Amino acid sequence: MTYQSRERLNRAIIEEITQRDFKEIEEKIGTFLIREVEDRKSQGVVFGLSGGIDSAVVAMLCSKYIKTKSLALIMPNAKITPSEDTDDAIKMVDSLHLDYKLVDISFIQKEYSKYIEPNPSALGNLGARIRSNIIYYYANARNCLVLGSGDRSEFLIGYFTKFGDGAADLLPIASLYKTQIREFAKFLGISQNIISKPSSPRLWEGHTAQGEIGMTYDEIDSILYCIFDKGMPPIDTAELTGIPISDVDKIYQMNKRSEHKRITPKICLL
Repeated sequence: MTYQSRERLNRAIIEEITQRDFKEIEEKIGTFLIREVEDRKSQGVVFGLSGGIDSAVVAMLCSKYIKTKSLALIMPNAKITPSEDTDDAIKMVDSLHLDYKLVDISFIQKEYSKYIEPNPSALGNLGARIRSNIIYYYANARNCLVLGSGDRSEFLIGYFTKFGDGAADLLPIASLYKTQIREFAKFLGISQNIISKPSSPRLWEGHTAQGEIGMTYDEIDSILYCIFDKGMPPIDTAELTGIPISDVDKIYQMNKRSEHKRITPKICLL
């Protein structure tokens, strides 16, 4: 099977995935945010705004439903984060009139690196955990809940830093695949510049999700949708999508290996 025919088959599956009532989804998430803030007797919410699509969707929803109770934290690492990401995040809070703080974490991360042994991957994940510490600091200081901006695609394959960007009190968009998030963002009127930007946790220079995982989100979502929504085994998923079984199995194994990220710590029962 050629890559071209594989793309045609994937497109049919993606169209099935993205056929959603986004107005209804918006209203459900908005109601969820209002109810959780009220029920938990919280003063509001705090969330990280990176300039990427997921956090942009969260920002837009907060601005529509709990604007006066929302704080966005823009936390670039000036040595790694592209300036356009920070610019996009600032433009967004300005246009939405959201309260925000801008904190460059490069100085904090550099200070950490003076006292720990070098490891590029671990240092990248440390950046995500530094951001989490700052978010929870503000949440603690203001009696607020932390909103995570993880989507269903990244949640299912564990593509987030444990106790970093995976740390949250509420996950408002974790039921939506990345491909659905793209369509939802269009529905919400988010800038095409943000929608078309390659997804990236920005843990090191030049870092992109597609580059690290080795697949597009159309492919990842096709696999996840067949396995988790249609209940298909990997071999049937490969046949239906036209994606090589090696890639299907890679995503399947990423889900299995990352299970510990989606559950509370296991207790030794005595």
